[in-house]
Amino acid sequence: MKKEKPNKDNNSPFKQFNFKFNFYWIYGIIFALLIGYQLLNSSDLASNKLTQNEFNDILNENDIDKILIVNGDIAQLTIKSEALNTKDRYKKNKAPSVFGQTTPVYIYDFGDLQNFEKNLDSSKAEFDLDFDKDNTTRTSFFDSFLVWLPFIFIIGLWIFFMKRMSGGGGGGAGGQIFNIGKSKAKVFDENTKVRTSFKDVAGLEGAKEEVQEIVDFLKNPGKYTNLGGKIPKGALLVGPPGTGKTLLAKAVAGEAGVPFFSLSGSDFVEMFVGVGASRVRDLFKQAAAKSPSIIFIDEIDAIGRARGKNSITGGNDERENTLNQLLTEMDGFGTDVNVIVVAATNRADVLDKALMRAGRFDRQIYVDLPDKNERKQIFDVHVKPLKLAKDVDLEFLSKQTPGFSGADIANVCNESALVAARKSKKSVHHQDFLDAVDRIVGGLEKKNKIITIKEKKTIAYHEAGHATVSWMLEHAAPLVKVTIVPRGKSLGAAWYLPEERQIVETDQMLDEMCATLGGRAAEKVMFDKISTGALNDLEKVTRQARAIVSIYGLNDKIGNITYYDSSGQNEYGFTKPYSELTAQTIDEEISKIIEKQYDRAIEILKLHKDKLIQLAEILTEKEVIFEGDLKKIFGERPFAKEIAEAKTQSKPKEKESSKQEVKEAKTESESKETNNSKEEIAEAKPESKSKETESPQKEIKEENSK
Repeated sequence: MKKEKPNKDNNSPFKQFNFKFNFYWIYGIIFALLIGYQLLNSSDLASNKLTQNEFNDILNENDIDKILIVNGDIAQLTIKSEALNTKDRYKKNKAPSVFGQTTPVYIYDFGDLQNFEKNLDSSKAEFDLDFDKDNTTRTSFFDSFLVWLPFIFIIGLWIFFMKRMSGGGGGGAGGQIFNIGKSKAKVFDENTKVRTSFKDVAGLEGAKEEVQEIVDFLKNPGKYTNLGGKIPKGALLVGPPGTGKTLLAKAVAGEAGVPFFSLSGSDFVEMFVGVGASRVRDLFKQAAAKSPSIIFIDEIDAIGRARGKNSITGGNDERENTLNQLLTEMDGFGTDVNVIVVAATNRADVLDKALMRAGRFDRQIYVDLPDKNERKQIFDVHVKPLKLAKDVDLEFLSKQTPGFSGADIANVCNESALVAARKSKKSVHHQDFLDAVDRIVGGLEKKNKIITIKEKKTIAYHEAGHATVSWMLEHAAPLVKVTIVPRGKSLGAAWYLPEERQIVETDQMLDEMCATLGGRAAEKVMFDKISTGALNDLEKVTRQARAIVSIYGLNDKIGNITYYDSSGQNEYGFTKPYSELTAQTIDEEISKIIEKQYDRAIEILKLHKDKLIQLAEILTEKEVIFEGDLKKIFGERPFAKEIAEAKTQSKPKEKESSKQEVKEAKTESESKETNNSKEEIAEAKPESKSKETESPQKEIKEENSK
């Protein structure tokens, strides 16, 4: 490939003017010529109107060379050249000649044509006049334009709607109704280089390894074909939103070195029948012409949903026809071209089984939420454009953001810069990052929200109860800070630093449930009353208890049975997979578990009631307390040494288990089970665990009061 010579004029202070011809300029020039011709031939430019007496004087003096009667309405008078040059009355009204012809000087509105001609004949005979007389009919250009204006408007309106219906502007493949079946894919090749590379993709080591292998196959095919290997037909990127699936595709486009066709699944959808299938055919035809090449389809679930499950649309479903054509092009009769299809979706459970099979999507790459080490790498990428202060601790920030996706971390970095700029700082400090996390997760602080003294005291004891119970339990997450400043919809919040676990034991779930119920238990112990502020706590605890009994099989009475459906088909069903008697037993066991942990929380708070009161008073005064304040009151945690030893033993296994988990997520059912199990584990976390793994952000405990 030849290298292009650099342009020497790029450093010039004046930008080079690139002239581009537009066909519409011709229409403009023709229109301007017509206007000019009309104006030059207009009698109003060089003519003056005459009264009847002035006309009779000029006529009787025999100064008229020619009388031209126009449309039987007016007369244009051309004066003899001798009179124009000798008489002063004509010199000021002398009109210039156009193309060597003498133009009329005066016009005369005579009224009735028959009487005017009779007077001309009598005067000509009486005074022996020698003027010429002629009749003509003229039509104005503007009059003709007004006649044709309705037709021009209708034709222009039709052209406009045709272009809008075809989804295009002026020209090109999408600009005409006959090209509506053409593909809308954007092509990236050596002329349109993508700057994103695998270096810009932090974390996702397992996913990057498999995607890089596809790129390496295109660059060095002999390395694999010598051993009898074949190029994979397709790779499906599956994962939660914001984990970097599209960014991986951009990195493939930047490093593949082959034509890269990028489009969305919705680009195949059109209001006309057969357009989707036609665009699929045209897309693969273009890709085959430039093979080897890569096709990237983002949000493929728009056209790849399972067929036959929607009976309302009938058999002639346009989306199904598009999917059938895609299946045929990917692995049909006679498809032997080097075209790799890379697709991304976060709804792999709804895709058609024929689309997921080997031979079409040979590889299903699960892009999971990043762990602590991967979050550190993502922070390193996104803080590069920021002016950081020396106190920024990215290691702590990666621990403080469990469950955050790559997009969430990018938002945190951007929000921290905005927070620092709002405070007129010259660099971004560590506290700005913490404020950004609080702002994104909990919302904006509402310091001016009206709260009574009694409500503030209740909220303080509620949050102090959470902090006290979690500090005394072995498996509860360590505290970061507690605040009673209203933020978003919550009246108070307790922030924790949860441990990222691959599996969760029963004791861990029960301890977390007990810590979640510590807020309501503190209200009961201190005031012998309970409030509606624990609504979100009760919701989380109930979901955890239901998961213990009916999903994970951790209840002795129900036994080792799960009623969880990983396929999601019974999610919207009207029937339950168990009897009414079993449903009653499940409800009873859920109630027993919750009440047992509630009584346990009350006993812990009664045992440390004096320290609870001390903590609540400090919280009422300062409104925000941190881990150091709890150490001053309670001392070190009772199980601090055991927790530290457990973390030290589990560290060497973290990276190995995370890579193994990515590799195990090969098939659809395995990837769905891993995803759903993690979601259920996250749901089994107490609400005060600061949004651990249930969502891409930390959970904040909302104190909803009526």
